[in-house]
Amino acid sequence: MDWHFVFSQALTQAIGPTMLIYAIAAIGLNVQFGYTGLLNFGQAAFAAMGAYGLALAVVAFGLPFGWGILIGFGAAIVMALLLGIPTLRLRADYLAIVTIAAAEIVRRLARATVWSEYTGGSDGMRGFSEPFFELSPYNPDANWSVLFVSMDGGRLIVDLGIVDFQYSSRDLWVMTVGWILVAIFLVVVGLLVHSPWGRVLKGIREDEEAVRSLGKNVFAYKMQALVIGGIIGAAAGFIFALSRANVQPDTFSTDFTFYFYVVLILGGAARLFGPVLGAALFWFLFNLLSLTLNQGIRSDLIPREVLAPTQVGPLVFFLMGLGMVLLLIFRPQGILGNRRELMLDVR
Repeated sequence: MDWHFVFSQALTQAIGPTMLIYAIAAIGLNVQFGYTGLLNFGQAAFAAMGAYGLALAVVAFGLPFGWGILIGFGAAIVMALLLGIPTLRLRADYLAIVTIAAAEIVRRLARATVWSEYTGGSDGMRGFSEPFFELSPYNPDANWSVLFVSMDGGRLIVDLGIVDFQYSSRDLWVMTVGWILVAIFLVVVGLLVHSPWGRVLKGIREDEEAVRSLGKNVFAYKMQALVIGGIIGAAAGFIFALSRANVQPDTFSTDFTFYFYVVLILGGAARLFGPVLGAALFWFLFNLLSLTLNQGIRSDLIPREVLAPTQVGPLVFFLMGLGMVLLLIFRPQGILGNRRELMLDVR
């Protein structure tokens, strides 16, 4: 069994493009759920707004790439307003119901054949990522080597002996932009939550009526948190679409949002670095389990009568789910979190 390959691939994915998508989306969810106590079960819809806003602007309407980014952010803001205005004055569970329904509505509309001329229907959309990759400073044909780092035919290889990391030039560019966005959002969120504005958000999470009795406009603060979290979610949608060079509606299912919650709770809600740690750990464990089981089957350590290759995926999800249940039982605050951060006022 090739443990070097298993750990190398698991660590590669733990800091790779997919992990960054989940980290960015969870940062936005952290503003909404972690700091404000908003039960947003439709973060996948905000990611879809970003992805489809970009793809439609570039492919369907022939607009420049930059306009596609602005349209994606604008669509996320409009959606936050449409969801927040009728629900944020009510109990928290109303927002949860509306957002989970909105996410499904967005997915169904994107799949509808009536719009397929523009959205591509269930086949999705392509042809919008070329302007992004044309900006890449990484030469896809480069060949060079410095110490333990080398570029071979556009593939970056970092060989540390025990493990090695390998990324294509396209993945490397996505990661560069993704990590820059993570750093920017962490700085912005950190400044916001340590300001008087952020202290009001935490007050709303703990006791909304007490904050209202002090003369604060609770509805306005909730709306601001929903919009900011939605904008960050749209940025995750950009990275998701660009990393795959494709926007397909079924990838923005409700499961997508629940994975964001898993990442957030694993790392620790209402902790600045919780989403990043949670995303890295989640994808490391997910790939470690998948690769270990597949390698065990290939090397005959696990008989195929006991576990078939097609059963590995469901078993990994079962084990990850079991781990989350145990985490919620024994450490519901996550790795970095505080147990009190999950005691929400849902009146």
